[in-house]
Amino acid sequence: MKERSTPIKVEVFIERTVDEVWDAITERDQMILWFFESIPNFKAEVGFTTEFPVHVEERTFTHIWKITEVIPLQRIVYRWSYEEYSGEGLVYFDIADEGKHTKLTLTNVGLETFPRDIPEFSRESCQGGWDYFIKERLANYLS
Repeated sequence: MKERSTPIKVEVFIERTVDEVWDAITERDQMILWFFESIPNFKAEVGFTTEFPVHVEERTFTHIWKITEVIPLQRIVYRWSYEEYSGEGLVYFDIADEGKHTKLTLTNVGLETFPRDIPEFSRESCQGGWDYFIKERLANYLS
């Protein structure tokens, strides 16, 4: 149980400005190019909520995101849940100017609240998914 409650972290250094990284993680037209194509709308505003389905084999995961915190050019936090499954997590995107690079740190907490019997909610799957989105998709998009 403790392993599932340990936050998942992914950190990358991107050779782009803080503004460029912020825009990539907060503007829908950019997010659909590296994150989820089916995001219908998005606003980096506290209280904003969006939802959209993601199909994985025979299962549907209707993502429900509610923005809980925004510090422009520094942090955005989503409350992350699914229509079809119990559980709720928080996903933090923190960015910082590191001189020639911008550091992006993603932290996902709450994995332990989701069903254990769904493969996508395993720690390995969650870590692998965030590594893919942040270290591959986002980093390649911004390179």
